Parts: sequence; structure tokens; C-alpha cells
Amino acid sequence: MRFDTLLESPADWMHRGQSHGDIVVTSRIRLARNLVGHSFPGWGRKQENEATLRVVQPVVESLPQLGEPFSRHLNKLTAIQKQALVERHLISREHAARAAGSAAVMNRAQTISIMINEEDHLRMQSIQPGLALRESFEVLDEIDTQLEQALEFAFDRQLGFLTACPTNLGTGLRASAMLHLPALMLSDQVNQVIQAVNKIGLAVRGLYGEGTEALGNLFQVSNQTTLGDKEVEIIARLQKVIEQIVNHEKNARQKLLSDNTTTLCDQIGRAFALLRHAHVMPSKEALNLISMVRLGVDLGFFPSEFAVTLESLLMEIQPAHLQIRADRKLPTSERDEMRSQIIRDRLKCLPEPDISKALGGLHNCPPNNDDA
Repeated sequence: MRFDTLLESPADWMHRGQSHGDIVVTSRIRLARNLVGHSFPGWGRKQENEATLRVVQPVVESLPQLGEPFSRHLNKLTAIQKQALVERHLISREHAARAAGSAAVMNRAQTISIMINEEDHLRMQSIQPGLALRESFEVLDEIDTQLEQALEFAFDRQLGFLTACPTNLGTGLRASAMLHLPALMLSDQVNQVIQAVNKIGLAVRGLYGEGTEALGNLFQVSNQTTLGDKEVEIIARLQKVIEQIVNHEKNARQKLLSDNTTTLCDQIGRAFALLRHAHVMPSKEALNLISMVRLGVDLGFFPSEFAVTLESLLMEIQPAHLQIRADRKLPTSERDEMRSQIIRDRLKCLPEPDISKALGGLHNCPPNNDDA
């Protein structure tokens, strides 16, 4: 499969999920595995990593779940192409920094992605829309079983699967969910939620994982350790916490509607106006404004069918995607202009926010013409 074919259409996980899709953007399960008799990628020399790649890549490409996969050595991709895969959450930033001896393999729907020679020999992930942790695990568990029939994984009876990082020892499983939490941010409650989640041994990270910012009010919540727990236990624990956060966000949205109506209408109205009419749009600002309009869709201010447009926009306006679209490297100023043009074109049919529909029986919101 060609690289441009991969990016032709939004990934399946970019569509809104059926379970809590208004708040849970995606669910992801990742498994780390290493081969017996092969040095970890970070310790192996170039020749060793290339030898491991020659063993692993054909086995991965033959998986029936991948169909006709996209499969490339990372040194065959440009820096912008690798960054586009990072923007789509198909490879990690650490993997993008690698070259010879590393590869990425994924299906056309981009719901299954396998990194070869990242931190571990294999980093497999299944990503689904909405709250679908169990479904994501079932897909990956089947793949793991098939790979184990062809590859000998490093395993210890006491420690479980052996990994480059001690925090992944045991199951090698990392479960996470991407959450959209604009109401908790607006009501200054998100830090309390993060602190509570950290206290029970879970991690909260930004849009692109560890060390990144929570742009667009998007947060990743995941388990931190895997040793001593079974896969089903890790997933069940995270599922319970995610459902609690979802309830907090829903309560915060309703409270904003009833108690801080004017502020809410102002935030959504300003976001609508800027996205529709701005001619320069930095990436960070665009993500935050789209977050507010997405909240407006969820609350009924805008027609629900625009949710799909907003989901796909989150990828289209990313820096690497813009440069691939332009077929050249763009300075920041040109990216900001191009981003605003794409947003205006995609949202030109978006009607003004219908505040009355969202509020129902509430009448303390300013008129529509004042909010837009």
C-alpha cells in the first residue's frame, strides 16, 4: 500500500464511537513483546536490529487481520511522513526518531498498528473509537497468539513478558483512553480529577502521550504498571475509572448549561466566529477552538452531523498533514494560513449556534445574534 493511499481517508477510529463517543474519543490497547536471543533495540547494534527486523517483519505482514498492509522501513519514510504517522497515533515520537532497523506495519483502516524495533522488538496496538477497551484487547490478543506461534517471545515465569522498560514487565499491556474534557477544564475541575486518577496508580498525559500538552482539552488516561496484574484486571480497573470521569464531565456540562450559561454561550460563540472567519490559525488555537465547537455539537448548539467533520479536521490541520497536502515543507506562517483556509472551507455550512435548542427550558442565555 502506498503512503498517500493510507492517508486518503480518515482512520476508522476517527469516527465517533457508540459508547460514550461524545467524551471518549478512542480506546487503545498496546502490547510490548521481545524475542528470545535478540538484544533489545536500544542495546542492539545496527546489524543486530536489522537482523531482528528481517525475522519479524514478514511474520507481521502475513497476519490476516492486516489484509494488504502498509509496511515500511522507517529509513524509507521522510521526516514529515513519519510525523504524519505520529499525528495519527500510529507510531510513537520515539519510533519516528529511529531509522535503520525499524519498521511500521498497519492495516488500511488504521485500527491496528505494529511498530518493529521501537523500545521493544514489537509494540502492537489496537485502537477503536469510543469506550471499547475490551474490544480492542480481543483484537490484539488474537494477533498476539498468532505471532507467538511463529516467534519465540522472551518470558519469565515470575516476571512475565520481558521488556526494555521495567514498568512494562508482566503482561506488557498498556491500556489507555483519549478523553475530551472541555467542561471540566472550563469549570477548573480537571486538576482535581487528574490528582485523583494519579493516586490510584493511573497516568494522565497529553495528546501525544508522555511529556506532551493536553491540547484541545484532550487527555490520555492509562495504566502505569503491568506486573502482578492480569490483562482483564488492568482493563476492568481502567474501564471503571474512565466511566467515572465520563460522569464527572457530563455533570460539569450540565452545570455549565444551568449555572454559567452566559460564559458557555460566549465560549462556544467566540470559537464559532473565529473558526468561520479567521485567516490565520495557529495549531494550538485551532485545536482549542474546535474543542469548544465540538462541545457545542454535543450539547445541541449545532447539528449532530457536524461531529464527523470536526473529528476529521483534528487530523487534517496537523502540521505534517498540511505539508503533505501542499507537497512541500511549509514555514509556520504558511501553515497557519493554510490551516485557517481548510477550516473555513470545511465549516462554511455550519449554521450559527442554536442556543435555545440546547437549553430547552432555560431562558437565561443571550440571544443567538449576540453569541455568534
